[in-house]
Amino acid sequence: MNAAPALAATDVCKHFALGDQTVEVLRGVSLCAEVGQSLALIGPSGSGKSTLLHLLGTLEPPTSGQIAISGQDPLALSEPQLARFRNQHIGFVFQNHHLLPQYSAIENALIPTLAFSQADRRERARDLLTAVGLEKRLHHRPAELSGGECQRVAVARALINQPGLLLCDEPTGSLDRQTATTVADLLFELHRAEQAALVIATHDLELAARCDRRLHLREGTCVEA
Repeated sequence: MNAAPALAATDVCKHFALGDQTVEVLRGVSLCAEVGQSLALIGPSGSGKSTLLHLLGTLEPPTSGQIAISGQDPLALSEPQLARFRNQHIGFVFQNHHLLPQYSAIENALIPTLAFSQADRRERARDLLTAVGLEKRLHHRPAELSGGECQRVAVARALINQPGLLLCDEPTGSLDRQTATTVADLLFELHRAEQAALVIATHDLELAARCDRRLHLREGTCVEA
């Protein structure tokens, strides 16, 4: 019997009210990412990439349609259950690292482990930060790190709970080309090592080309590119 895909979205729609009008951002989007697979979401600004990523990450509900993560329906959970599910099963990397400035690199990497009194993960945080080349920067705060180093901490933080799904919204968009390549290399290396499904929303066609599959969003729908 085949395992459930890491992510499956079926006929997902998202509408917003704007005054007395309804804006259809997504209209019947369906996609699937298998365990360990990488998927790029590409398309022009305003095409709905970030909105779709928020829906896939359960940060907000779709207007209609279904989303399943590892065969489970997170939208059927209560708000506290959903928060726990999201924390344990989904990792996020955004364009801006969103590190807490008062905490060190290793403390920032550990933040997702604190919400639900999980077992001590300090050794895993240390291993992940070593994997992204920050073994000598564990106790440095964000102000003492470069932009690329901060984004590498964000990658480690996203993986700290060993999620089955890793969602990235323009993860290299604020970095120079050389640093962006370094961060992308680490992102792909770690997603393969962890066997996490990887979904990247990006304008960077070179980054998208590194993914196993590419979906092009346009006018609220998506097609295989």
